[in-house]
Order: sequence, then structure tokens, then C-alpha cells
Amino acid sequence: MIVHFNSTDVCYNVQTAVDEKHQLIVAHEVTNDPTDHAHLAEMAVRAKETLGVEQLEVVADMGYYDGAEVKQCAAASIQTYIPKPITSVNQKRGLFTKQDFSYDETKDCYRCPAGAELHYRYESFEQNRLIRYYTTNKCLTCPLKEKCTTNARGRRITRWVDEKLMEDMARRVRTRPELLRRRQQLSEPPFGTIKRAMNQGYFLMKGLNKVGAEMSLTVLSYNLKRAINIVGVQNLIAALT
Repeated sequence: MIVHFNSTDVCYNVQTAVDEKHQLIVAHEVTNDPTDHAHLAEMAVRAKETLGVEQLEVVADMGYYDGAEVKQCAAASIQTYIPKPITSVNQKRGLFTKQDFSYDETKDCYRCPAGAELHYRYESFEQNRLIRYYTTNKCLTCPLKEKCTTNARGRRITRWVDEKLMEDMARRVRTRPELLRRRQQLSEPPFGTIKRAMNQGYFLMKGLNKVGAEMSLTVLSYNLKRAINIVGVQNLIAALT
């Protein structure tokens, strides 16, 4: 489903996982979810099983950025590379964002741009996640308060209990930016081939099951064309017999 400012288009959301070496589609799924958030782990695990490997690196765009999904991938020995989307309201207001605060794992506290430490106060569940809250009593006399928060009681920083997974992923993304550029060269061409070269720019069927079957046939055709281009017809026939 695609939502515009004044209208909504009913569509299907096609998920694919493409291998780096040959650009074959190793896993795919058709959903009617309007976002990709809940499909990272599912697709990554399916790709890992199809490839028959013990470990896997997965690169995805920021639409897949979701802590619970990244945690599932880590548990399955899948290392993820996903850029963090900018969703901070404070940034739009011209205020300090969470990225301006540094976390000290040893002391379990955040350090603000003015140098004050925000310490753990309490925790609660939000959207099925355990969130920890950090505050300081130095906000009221801080000369940078107007640049930091509009809350009269001072700045509060939240931290998911498994946030270290996201911090580690952010470091991986920073140290290997070429992977994000490579992702565009891998994940987008199959869709271009399917829509243009194979003239399948839209689905002919209706209903999730029927559309899923149609996409499976499309993926099979695409992979056969790729395999023929890579190894040739005779070698492909020999491999199948």
C-alpha cells in the first residue's frame, strides 16, 4: 500500500534478497505490509538457509531499520548493515539530538554537549521494548538548555536495553560505507530487469496467494536467465542432470 498526501494506492510489497556474487534472487516474499520494518530477519534467515552458510552479511536500506529485527539477525549469526534514518523531532527544531550525547558504557551514563552526565533513573516497557531513562539535575542551570530541550524539567535520554546492537551496527556502517553503495548495485538491478527487460512492471493476479505464486514464477524466470548468462545453456543442463 502506497500512501500519498491525498490518496492511497493498494499495492503489494515485494521482498527480495540478492546474492552479491551472481545477483541471483536467493529469497523472496510478497506481503501487503506498507513498510519493510518487520521483514529484515525473515528474509535474512531465509537467504542464509538457501545459501547454506554459517554466517552472513546483510546490507539493507534504512526502511529496514528496526532493533528487534537486528537482534533476531544477530542471534542467527547474521551481521547487518543498515543506515539509521533521521527521525528526530529535535533536529527539526534545531535542538541537540541524541547523537550529540555520548554514551559511557562503563559508567552507564550519557554525557551531554555541556559535559554533564545523565544517569539512569528508571525503566519501563514501550511498544514491547524495555526502555531505560537517563536524566540530570544540572539542566536547570545549564547555559545550553535552550539549545537542548523545551522541557522545563530538563533533558531526558532514552535507551533500549539492547541498544548496543544498534551502536555496533552504526560503527560497522561508518567503517564500511562502500557496502551501502554496493547494495544499490545489487538489489535494484533485478527489479529493473523484471520490470523492463521482462516487461513485468505490474501484477496480473489479485489476492496475496495468487500474487505470491505469480512472483515466484517471475523470480524463477529471472534466475534462469541469470544462470544461463553466467554458465551457459549446456553447463546449466549438465548441472541439472
